[in-house]
Amino acid sequence: MTPLLLVALLGCLATALAVPVSHVRWCVTSDKELQKCMALAASNPTFSCVLRESTLTCITAIKAGEADAITLDGGDIYTAGLNNYNLQPIIAEDYGTTSETCYYAVAVVKKTSTFKFSQLQGRKSCHTGFGKSAGWNIPIGTLVSSGLIQWEGVEDKPVEEAVSNFFSASCAPGAEKKWTKLCELCKGDCSKTHNEPYYDYAGAFQCLVEDAGEVAFVKHLTVPDSEKSKYELLCKDDSRAPIDDYQRCHLAKVPAHAVVTRKDPELANSIWQALESVQGFNLFSSEGYSGSKNLMFKDSTKSLVRVPDNTDSFLYLGAEYMSIIRSLKKEPTQSTSAGAIRWCAVGHAETAKCDAWSPNSLVGDTATVECRNALTVEDCLSKIMRNEADAMAVDGGQVYTAGKCGLVPVMVEQYDQELCGSAGAASSYYAVAVVKKNSGVTWDTLNGKRSCHTGVGRTAGWNIPMGHVYKQTQNCDFSTFFSSGCAPGSDPTSPFCRNCAGSGKSVGDEAKCKASAEEKYYGYAGAFRCLVEGAGDVAFIKHTIVSENSDGNGPDWASGVSSGEYELICPGRGPVPISEYQQCNLAKVPAHAVVTRPESRSDVIQVLQNQQAQFGMSADEFSFKMFNSNNGKNLLFKDSTKCLQEVQAGTTYDQFLGSEYMDAMNSLRSCGTTAPDLEKSCTFHSCQQKI
Repeated sequence: MTPLLLVALLGCLATALAVPVSHVRWCVTSDKELQKCMALAASNPTFSCVLRESTLTCITAIKAGEADAITLDGGDIYTAGLNNYNLQPIIAEDYGTTSETCYYAVAVVKKTSTFKFSQLQGRKSCHTGFGKSAGWNIPIGTLVSSGLIQWEGVEDKPVEEAVSNFFSASCAPGAEKKWTKLCELCKGDCSKTHNEPYYDYAGAFQCLVEDAGEVAFVKHLTVPDSEKSKYELLCKDDSRAPIDDYQRCHLAKVPAHAVVTRKDPELANSIWQALESVQGFNLFSSEGYSGSKNLMFKDSTKSLVRVPDNTDSFLYLGAEYMSIIRSLKKEPTQSTSAGAIRWCAVGHAETAKCDAWSPNSLVGDTATVECRNALTVEDCLSKIMRNEADAMAVDGGQVYTAGKCGLVPVMVEQYDQELCGSAGAASSYYAVAVVKKNSGVTWDTLNGKRSCHTGVGRTAGWNIPMGHVYKQTQNCDFSTFFSSGCAPGSDPTSPFCRNCAGSGKSVGDEAKCKASAEEKYYGYAGAFRCLVEGAGDVAFIKHTIVSENSDGNGPDWASGVSSGEYELICPGRGPVPISEYQQCNLAKVPAHAVVTRPESRSDVIQVLQNQQAQFGMSADEFSFKMFNSNNGKNLLFKDSTKCLQEVQAGTTYDQFLGSEYMDAMNSLRSCGTTAPDLEKSCTFHSCQQKI
C-alpha cells in the first residue's frame, strides 16, 4: 500500500463519523489527484481528502455520507442523479468567453490523415473514458443516431460490443475488461482514473499524438496552442475544420463539469463557501503533479458558478443531452406499453378528465394514453424532461419555458374548423384587456387598479400585458403598478394572490392562488370570472372568452352575464366593444401547443392523430370528447379546439412562437423575477439549446 493511500484511508476513517457541514471532504480517484487535494487541505484546513478507486465509488461514498463532493462530467452527473444515488449538481465550472458553462465535444484527427467522419468504421479510437460526455456519450450517441454504428439496443447486444465491432481497436478507460478491444490501445490498466495515461482529455489526445489511435474524442480546448497546426476537427457533414473552428464543427455542445453532492442545502452552501474561501492555491492548475491534467477540476476552468437552487442532474443536463444518454441506453419507456404515451395532467380536474380518456384509448387490451399528474405545469414539464411523462398541451408562455428546457412543440391547437383538413397557417388568438362597461377604467388609468390574470407566465394573462406594463414603467415590480389582484402561481404572500378565490372552501383552502383548475380564478374563464365577481377591475384574457361565458353560454356562474356589459381597453385609445378585438388588442399570439422530448415526437403525433380521429369534433354525443370539459374549462386542451395539427418537423420553439412574441418574452425576461424556477435552471447555461 502506498503511503498516500494509507494516509487517505486513515483520513477516511477519521472523517467517516458525523462532521460539521463547515468541513468539506473531497473525493479523489488517483494518487496524483490525492496529492493536489492534500496540498489544498494543507493550505485550507476546511478541506480533507477521501480516496476511492473510481468516480462511481466516489458517488457511492458521497451518497453514504463518507465524502461530500466531487467534480463530475455530464455522463457521471447523469449517473449520480439516478434514484439509487440521488446526488445533485451545485456548482459549475466556467470556461470563460469561449464557452462559459458549456463545452464542445469534438473529434480530433491528425492533419496528415484523410478519412471523414462517415469513414470512422475500422479506425482506431481514443476516448476520454467510458460513459464520459465528450469521450463516449456524445460521439457514440452521434454514431448510433446517424446509423453509422448499427445497434438495436441492449436486447440485441451491449453497446460495448457494437462499438468494438465498429472500431478496429480503442482505448476507452473504464470499459469492462471483457471488452478487450475497448482497452487494446490503452497504455496502463484501462481504469477510469489518472492511473491510466490515456484517461481524460489530455490522455485521449496523447493517445492520438503517440499514434496509438487515429481519432480522439475530446473537448474543444484540449489541443495545446503549439500543436493546433498539426491537427483538424472532423465535422458531421464530412468536412474538416481547423481546431479553433469548433463553434461550427463539433459533435455537440454539452454542459460543463459540475460539483455534485447530496441534496442538502446547508451542505451545498458550505461547499460553495469553502471553495470561495480558497486563497493562495490554484484550484484550476495541475502543474507540479507529474505532468497530470485536470486534477479535481478541469485546467481550462476560469471560475466557478453557483447552480440555481433545486436544479437536479436532469435539469442541469437538459432534454437534448438526456436524449443522447437514452439513445445509448435504449431505455424502455417507464411502465408504459409499446405505442402508448403518458399524458401529464395538472390538478384534480384535469386528472379526472385524463382518467376518463385513458380507458377510451384502448387498442385491444392496451391503453394508448396513460395518465401522469402534477401540481403545476412546471412540474409536468419537469416530468417530461425526466422521461416520467411524455406530453401535455401548454400555452405560448409555457412553450417558451419548455423550449428553454430543450422540449419541442409537435402539435398545435387549431380553432378554425375549416383549416383542420389542410396544413394551413397555425391558429392564433388575440390577447385582450377586458373591463366592465362605464367603469371609467382605461389603459391610461390602470395604475393602482386590481388585475385578474389567467396565471403567472401565461401568454394572454401575464406575459403580454406585463410586457406592456414593463415597457411603460421600466419597473420589474408589478405590485407597484397594480394594487392587488389574482395571478395564480404567484407567491402566496404577493398582492397578486390577495383577491384569488381558491376552491371555495371556507378554511384551509390549499387551492387558493394555485396555478390549477382548483383555483376558481385560474385560466381564461377564471380570470374573466374574477372580473365578473368584482375581485378585479381588469381581466387579461383571450378575445373569445367573454362570448364563451356570457349571453347564455358557459357554466353556472356565467348564467346572468351579458357580453354588452363589458368592453376592451388598449394602449392609445379609449374603450371599444368586445367585438373590436382586431383593432384593440395587446398582441396576436400563437395557439397552445403540445410539447414533448425530441426523441418522442413521432410517437406523440401518431397517438394524438389516432385519438382525435375517434374523440375529436366528430365524436358522437355519448363518447369521450378530447376538446370538451365537463367539470371545468379548458381541461387538457382548450375547449375551443377543433383539431390538433402537426407542427412541421424541425420547428424550434422560437420559430413556433414567432419573432414578435419572442421579442415580448425576451423583454419581459429582463426582469429576472418573471422566469419560473424551472426556466432559471434550464437557462443557467444554454447547452440544451440547438445551435
